[in-house]
Amino acid sequence: MSALGRLAWRQAERAAALRWAVLPPVAGVAMFVLLVGAVIAAPREVVEGEVQRLFYIHVPAALAAYLGVGIAAMASVALLWRRDMRWDAVARAGAMTGVLFTGLTLATGMIWGKPIWGVWWTWDARLTSTLILFLLYSAYLLARQLADETDEQAARFAAVFAIIAFVDIPIINMSVRWWRTLHPQPIVFDPFGEQALPGSMMLVLAVGIVAVGALALWMVVLRAEAEGLAQRAAAARHLVDRREAR
Repeated sequence: MSALGRLAWRQAERAAALRWAVLPPVAGVAMFVLLVGAVIAAPREVVEGEVQRLFYIHVPAALAAYLGVGIAAMASVALLWRRDMRWDAVARAGAMTGVLFTGLTLATGMIWGKPIWGVWWTWDARLTSTLILFLLYSAYLLARQLADETDEQAARFAAVFAIIAFVDIPIINMSVRWWRTLHPQPIVFDPFGEQALPGSMMLVLAVGIVAVGALALWMVVLRAEAEGLAQRAAAARHLVDRREAR
């Protein structure tokens, strides 16, 4: 590994060493504040009513899903470039977190959609593209689960798939502009529009983004560590098997 690569790993290890000292308390406190803010502090939305409070989980969950699959895609690029299997562990951790929060995004959207649209599910462009993201990275995880943890060729093939699957992210974001959809137009992260949430709603949403983001990042770090341990255990098992076969 080059000097730059060793420096990057040392910095990553230092950051990971703070996982118990920083991420759990930040996530725990922020989640508690989010719960209080979403249920008590945030005003009741005039048109949608109480079900609108799911918004404070739905949007952060979607961003956490983007974070997870983004980490998976970047780690996959690093794997192909450096041929270091430790990046495969990071990619799988990111993909698993991304799938979990994509599922949460879909679930909260369906719960919101039933009273607002009158149906649990419709083949809306935003919903469909999000479901495709869920299926793509679920397929990635399944492929890696079926292959050995130390199989570098399988890891490289899966990495290419994870990078290609990431193309679905901009499709999800632009779907409400490219097609006529039932999904509401963006009112928070919308550089093209003039709509904005009231200040109290924006504050609760910001807390939600911090809370769910910290939780997602903690899950990635812990899962990457677990995947790394599984890789080393598999490598040691293969080494013992080869020595016994001699």
